[in-house]
This record gives sequence, C-alpha cells and structure tokens, in this order.
Amino acid sequence: MHSFSSYPKVELKPRSHSLNPRLQELHLPMVALENFLASTKEISVQELEYVPYQRLVLAHLLDEECGGSLKKILVETLHDRATGALEISTPPDLHKDDLIKISTAVSHLVGLPNFDSMSGKYYACFDVKDTDSSDSYLRQAYRLFTLHTDGTYVDETTDWVLMLKLKEENAVGGESRLLHLDDWEEMEIFAEHPLGHTPMEYKSPPSKNVSISVQRQTFYQRNGRPCLCFIDQFAYPHTIEQALFLRDMSQSMENSPKTLSIPLPTGHILLINNHFWAHGREPFKKHLQLYRELLRQRGAFNEQV
Repeated sequence: MHSFSSYPKVELKPRSHSLNPRLQELHLPMVALENFLASTKEISVQELEYVPYQRLVLAHLLDEECGGSLKKILVETLHDRATGALEISTPPDLHKDDLIKISTAVSHLVGLPNFDSMSGKYYACFDVKDTDSSDSYLRQAYRLFTLHTDGTYVDETTDWVLMLKLKEENAVGGESRLLHLDDWEEMEIFAEHPLGHTPMEYKSPPSKNVSISVQRQTFYQRNGRPCLCFIDQFAYPHTIEQALFLRDMSQSMENSPKTLSIPLPTGHILLINNHFWAHGREPFKKHLQLYRELLRQRGAFNEQV
C-alpha cells in the first residue's frame, strides 16, 4: 500500500485558454504520470473493463501523484458555470493503453461513466476515416458535426463528457467546436420560448444499440440558469412548429461568433460540463489516408457542489 505522504507534491495550476477564458488549460506533468503509470503497470485495460473498482483505484492513485489537488481542480472547474470545461494535456507519445488509464482516472475523479451501448464498455473508441457508412455524423469526416449535447436519447444522467484524441494521421481540420450557453447571444430568446420547455421525442439510430424513445425538454434549469438538451440528428419533433424552433435554434448556435474551434493535439483531453457547453466538430479536408481515433466517456457527477 502506498501512503499519501510518500508521494511528491506536484503543483497543478489551471490557466485560461488563449481562445476563451472560460476554457481552462491543465497540464499533467511527466513526473506525476510516470509514477502513476509505474504504480498501475499491473492493471491492464482489460482488467479495467472487467473489474469496476480498479477504475476508482486509478483515480485515487493519479490524485495522489498530483498531491491531492487534481480532483479538487476538476470538480470545482466543471461545476463552475463561469468555466465548466478543461483541456488537459499529457506528454506526447504515450501508449494507447496509458492514455486509456489516464482518462479513466480523470473521469472517475469527477464521477462515474455511463455504460456506452455503442461499445459495450464504460468508454468507447471510434475512428474517423476517409470513407464511412455509419448512420450518424460522428464518423463522417467531411461534414460539419453540428453543436449538440450528449445523452439526449438515454435514461442515464449525463453531467459531463470526456473526449480524448488517441491517434491522428493526415488530418487537416476536424477541430473541436465548443459554445458556452452564456456566450450565445440569442440563448435567452430560445430558452424563454414556450417550445423550449415542451418535451420532444428523441430516438437513436441502430449503431447506438439503444432502442428506447425518451421525452426531453430542450431547455431546463440548474442553479437558476438555462441548460440545454439537444442534438439535431436524434430529435423527432411532432409538429412543424417544433421542427422550425429546433432548426432556428440550431442555426443560431452555429452562426454565433462565440463558437470556438479548438485544435486538440494527440493525447489531449477535453472535459466539459454537458449542461451548459454544446460541442461539435469542424469538417476535415479531404485526404484518402485520413485517420483519427478518439476515446469518449460520459457520465454523472459523484457529488454536487
């Protein structure tokens, strides 16, 4: 057993991103990660998939290596309406299994990931290539992946979303897109509209391996502020008026000059509050050998702050 006092203190200080001060940048130092990976070398990715408590063990060990400060930074930033998002960087050239371990530790410091029906695990890895025959925008490289929130068509709470770039080759474009609701100029117009509070049906395509239908309000309140539940592909409005409302709302977000395009390097993690940050992806430029592999986790907070 390792004692907390035996670990060196690593000072972690998030800073505001140059593109938007709401987005916080946090670097995980190599010394902390080397110690973390050494202490977890006997825990395989397969064991993480089969033995859920090992995921929380990883979270504990990474927080120890960061002097007990990492969990506090992650939780406080995600719950803060003024920020609510982090770009977490790791040293370059880490192995895929190491990145899965790091992302697992990070996610389990803020909450518990939902079961991902697409992959059958607590996380999903998927690729984006030149050609694609899937039934959603997720893998379609050359079209805009419009701004949306996750968890629209499932019963589980989806408080946060984690996205990690595992590998990339021959990729130009494909930047991550982010919009904080409080920066969206027309947010109040749509949040106060009666149709914004009308439950609408959401269903997913076959690739998601979820066959249920749920009713969701587009806008809801948390801590007295509007939050969003929306994705254009999976909404099934029942009236023309509902359809026009969703179309106009989506176009308004897409046209907002406050929408960020963030180039995410390999090994970097985006961790966002899913209630008040919408996310998407810029189109890639055409390349026959385009390849990107991403990891996704999403789930509920362990605690309310």
